Amino acid sequence: MFRPAAALLLAALLALVAAPTGSAATTMYAVPGVAFPVQSFADRGTDVLAIQRLVRARFAEVPSVPQPPPANGRFASGTATAVKIFQTSRGLPATGIVDGATWAKLAPVLSQGSSGEAVLALQAELVAKRHASIAIDGVFGATTRTAIITFQTHIGRPATGIVDTATWRGLTWHYELPAFTTTSLCDYSVGNGPANWGSAEAIDTLEAVGRTVVAAGYGLVAVGDISLEHGGDIPGHETHERGLDVDVRPLRIANNQCSIAGTFWSSTGYDRAATRAMIRAFRAASPGHIKLIWFNDPVLIREGLTSWHSGHDDHVHVRFCEKIHPIAAYDC
Repeated sequence: MFRPAAALLLAALLALVAAPTGSAATTMYAVPGVAFPVQSFADRGTDVLAIQRLVRARFAEVPSVPQPPPANGRFASGTATAVKIFQTSRGLPATGIVDGATWAKLAPVLSQGSSGEAVLALQAELVAKRHASIAIDGVFGATTRTAIITFQTHIGRPATGIVDTATWRGLTWHYELPAFTTTSLCDYSVGNGPANWGSAEAIDTLEAVGRTVVAAGYGLVAVGDISLEHGGDIPGHETHERGLDVDVRPLRIANNQCSIAGTFWSSTGYDRAATRAMIRAFRAASPGHIKLIWFNDPVLIREGLTSWHSGHDDHVHVRFCEKIHPIAAYDC
């Protein structure tokens, strides 16, 4: 698809900013735009879990600070307060938003023999992002080192087995896959193959919505394209390049949305009440991090739940957003 010159210039600038500096500048990432994912209040998922564990590791270094919040993958007020305390201790603006500068201060250099909360964060990221066959036990042993070497090779970093800032940045940036289970989600394809990769926030929210919808008796949530593993152009889409756009089918009266394609909002099999509940579940699971929802059901549009966009009569498009995103369309 044609891209304006301004967009190409922005992509080039983002790639330059993300590239390592100094002696490692010749070993750039295999893909452009690698950056720490900004996380803030009401975010959820693997990256939030990593932040919580890293904060706990840093707080353990200073026993006089308040007890950090539990590591549960939910960025609530306790996590925001802990982040502010940490930011103040490092001379950073106490925003409670985990931006790139905060990530860089939080994430320690790790190597074989390291242990504790920071290693738990690392292992959880490896399992979620690359399905590494390792125990999440807080001990940086030989299998964790091998998983790091494999990941460093995967993203085009020197395969040292040492987790430096650049490795942390690549690991937290990397997309992950949803779990397709009989209690939450099913997969459908529009011909783009393995295009189910999304940000940690998007994937955790999607799985939570699936569980909510199934528990309500509406059947599984049918998931279409999200992004490719490292983002980038994807056939048939103007978006779906940054792991923050998710397509799902509208729900059906017979709960058979996993097997029936082409359900329009005007179809006789379409279940408006169930689809309304699904859309509300998205907004409830990720408050403040839903940029827009495109679906052309005029009733849901009048209710303020969705908005109209060409080509969205037969699927619901959910766009997530984050604070301080470099692209305005994804900035909350």
